[in-house]
Amino acid sequence: MNLFESSGGLAPIDWIIIILYAAGTILLGSYYTRRQTNLEEYFTGGGHMNPKLIGVSLMATSLSTIAFLAIPGEAIANGPVGLANQLAHPFIFLVVGFVFIPYFMRKRVISAYELLEARLGLGIRMLGASLFLVFRLVWMSLLVFLGANALSIMMGLDESWIPWISLITGMVAVTYTSLGGLRAVVITDSFQTLLMLAGAILVIGLVTYRVGDFGWFPTSWQPHWDEQPLISFDPSVRLSVLGTAFSTFVLASCGLAGDQTKIQRLMATVDARAARQAYLVNQIVGVTVVLVLWVVGFALMGLVRSHPEILPAGMDIVRNGDSLFPYFIAHLLPPGISGLVAAAMLAAAMSSIDSGVNSITAVVNRDFLDRFGWLPSDPRTQARWAKILAFVIGAVVVGGSSYMGAVPGNIFAVAKKTSGLLMTPMFGLFFFAFFVPFARPAGVAAGTVSGMTTAILLAYSGPIFGMHPVTGEDPVSFIWIAPGALVANLAVGLAVSYVLHVRRIRRPGRPENRSGP
Repeated sequence: MNLFESSGGLAPIDWIIIILYAAGTILLGSYYTRRQTNLEEYFTGGGHMNPKLIGVSLMATSLSTIAFLAIPGEAIANGPVGLANQLAHPFIFLVVGFVFIPYFMRKRVISAYELLEARLGLGIRMLGASLFLVFRLVWMSLLVFLGANALSIMMGLDESWIPWISLITGMVAVTYTSLGGLRAVVITDSFQTLLMLAGAILVIGLVTYRVGDFGWFPTSWQPHWDEQPLISFDPSVRLSVLGTAFSTFVLASCGLAGDQTKIQRLMATVDARAARQAYLVNQIVGVTVVLVLWVVGFALMGLVRSHPEILPAGMDIVRNGDSLFPYFIAHLLPPGISGLVAAAMLAAAMSSIDSGVNSITAVVNRDFLDRFGWLPSDPRTQARWAKILAFVIGAVVVGGSSYMGAVPGNIFAVAKKTSGLLMTPMFGLFFFAFFVPFARPAGVAAGTVSGMTTAILLAYSGPIFGMHPVTGEDPVSFIWIAPGALVANLAVGLAVSYVLHVRRIRRPGRPENRSGP
C-alpha cells in the first residue's frame, strides 16, 4: 500500500501492537504489586520518587486524550490562537512553585484535604474531598468516552460499540493501577508520554514526506477559522490571545492548589525543592507536547487541502476536525505504524485514568475510611482493600462514560466546560485555609456554592440563557468559566467570612469554634 492510500482500518499487526502494549502495562503493575506493603508506599511511593519522573507523570495526568484529540482538532477547525495558553506557563510556574508548593510540602500527607481540617474543620475537609471525587469521576469518564469514540472511528464501528470499548480500555488502566499503586502509575505515565510524543512526531514526518516539503504549514489565516483577536471585551468571542492566556493561568494555578491528583505526586518527592523541580519538568514537557500536537493539526489540515480525495464522503475538516486524526491513524497510515500511533492514543487515555483512580482511592481511604475508623489495622490488609476499591472506582468511571456524549461542543470546548466547573471551587478551599486568617467555615462554604453556581451558569450559558443570535454559540465563551467562578468564589467567601469574623470580635466571650461560624 502506498503511503496514505486509504485502507479498511486497523490491520492485524496493528491490533497485535495495541494488545502487547496493554499487556505490558498490566505486567508492570503486577511487578510493582509485590512492593505495596502499606498505604504510604501504595499512594506516595514512599515519598522518595524521582522528581523528573513525577514531573512527566504530572504532565501526562493533565494532557491525556484531551490533548491527543482536542489540540489537532482545534488547530484544524479554529486556528492557532489556542496556542496563546502557552504564554501563561512562566507565570504559572512562579505562582505554583514559590507560593503554593511550599505550603503543601510543609506537612506530608496522603490526602491534601487533610490539611483543611486543622484550619477550617471536618466539614470543609469533607466538602473538599467530595468535590474532588465528583470532579475526577466526571473527568475520567470523559477521557474514557473520548478514547472509546476515537477507537470506534478507527475500527469503522458505530456509536453503539463505544460502551464496550470503554469497558475494555478502562479496565486495562484500572488493572495495572490497582496492582502497582503510584509507582506503576508514574512509570507507565513516562512510557505513555514518550509514546504519545513519538507518535505525534511520526505523523508530522510522514505528512512532510507525502507532501514533499513543509508546504503543509499554513502561512495565512484560513477562511474557515473564526475571529480570534488579541483582546476582546465581548464575552461571546470564543477565543482571544490575552483571554486564553489569562484563563489558562487561572485554571492551571487553581488546578495544582486544589486537585489531589497533582498534589499527591508532589508529596511523592523528598522536599519542596524536589517538588518544584518536578513541576518545572511538567511545564517543559507539557509545552513541548502541546506544540507538537498543534503542528500535527496543521500538518493534517495541509495534507487534506493538497489531497482532498483521501477523505471519505461526508467528512469535512471544519465540521469533523476532532475525527480527522483518528481517521488518519486507522485509514491513512501503513500497517504497524497505525498500531504504534493508536497505542499512543490509548496511552494518552490511560495516563489520566490511572492517575485519577489512584488519587480517588487515596482520598476515599484517607478522608472517609481512615478518618472515621473504618480501615482494618493491618497495613497489608489496608493495601489489599485499596486495590479492591480501585477496581470499584474504575467500574464507576466506565459506567459514567456513557453519559459524556451529552456535553455540547468540540473536544477542546468540552474539556474546558468540565474541568472549569469544580477546579476553582476546590482551589478556593485551600486559598482560605492558607491565606485568609479570618476565614470561617460558613463563609468558605458560601464562596464554594457561589463559585460552582457561577461556573455552571457560564459553562452552559447557551442552553440556559439562549444562544448568541449571530454566531449560534454560547453568549459567554468557555475561557471565562474559571476566572468568573474564581472571582465569585473569593468575593462571596471573603465577604461572608469577614462579617462572621467581625461578629466574633464583638462577642469576645464566646469560645472559638472552627466547625462553624
